[in-house]
Amino acid sequence: MPSLDRRRFLWGTTALGATAVLAGCTSNETPQAGASNAAVAGTSGANSAPGKAVTIGFSAPAADHGWMAAMTKNAKAQAGQFSDVTLKATEGTNDVNQQIAQVETLINDKVDVLVILPFDGKALTEVGRQATDAGIQVVNVDRIFDTPLAYRAWIGGDNYRMGVNAGNYIAAQMKAKNISNPVIGEVAGIDSLPLTQERSTGFKEALARAGFSVGPRVSAQFTPESGEQQTANLLQGASKLDALWNHDDDQGIGVLAAIDGAGRKDFIMVGGAGSRNMMDLIKADSGVVKATVLYSPSMASSAIALARMLGQAKGIGDLAEHEIPALITTYSAVVSKENVDSYLDVGFDS
Repeated sequence: MPSLDRRRFLWGTTALGATAVLAGCTSNETPQAGASNAAVAGTSGANSAPGKAVTIGFSAPAADHGWMAAMTKNAKAQAGQFSDVTLKATEGTNDVNQQIAQVETLINDKVDVLVILPFDGKALTEVGRQATDAGIQVVNVDRIFDTPLAYRAWIGGDNYRMGVNAGNYIAAQMKAKNISNPVIGEVAGIDSLPLTQERSTGFKEALARAGFSVGPRVSAQFTPESGEQQTANLLQGASKLDALWNHDDDQGIGVLAAIDGAGRKDFIMVGGAGSRNMMDLIKADSGVVKATVLYSPSMASSAIALARMLGQAKGIGDLAEHEIPALITTYSAVVSKENVDSYLDVGFDS
């Protein structure tokens, strides 16, 4: 994986709504000290040779937890790999109106392509349409707009398959241990969110196909604090537990704290998203964590690479189609001790 030493970030201020910041990125400036590696797409393929200069606007929510911070970090790192890309990145915000204002400023700046990870896909749909109506191609990341007319391409994760793959892994482990009637727990994210519902549905259905079911279940808030509190509640009511799936590796920090606090070592745990600290625990194989199911922020790196190809009117090599596909769903691979070394490069700090 290339070092960040080859990347250059030029930060400057401009009026975006009230207090937003734009960043122009090229490829030669040394980053701030202490920066760690980020997941970037390969730069040796058919589309890697420098081409037409492309200015990409990037907008995302505030980097208030590990996964979201990695999304922005990866986008900037990927842009820095291309000498023909200038990245204008807005300051992350969870204020929908401010994010809309930031995107409108990028539209007025006449960027070539926009990459938008909306705080709320529905709320940002109209400004996505404004961009496309202005002739700016939009790459919508993860939280999808309400209409495909608001984006040229979408790239994001598969929440349902994330649950399915977690369920399949746990089912296989239970069968390998000859546990015929396992108690399988679940620490979900925010239950009101469709993504949580999709993950839980996939998990439940995968277990059902194996003849198993979800036992004790709690819902956390994607934070370490809520993960610890809710897992402590789950463990108090589950004297027997054979496996546990935690939806999110950021909240997993708290989940593990609760497990350690309870002195429990009698079950296996599977995480979700793919943080580096969970991968390190998987590699060490000295505790309950045996796997994590990817929902990787490397999709932000790929979004920048897609935006560059769109700006240069290129397709994806090795595909018969001349154009970039409209929808790209990333795969929720299971990272275990057997393959963890292959995924360390996409593990994020949580």
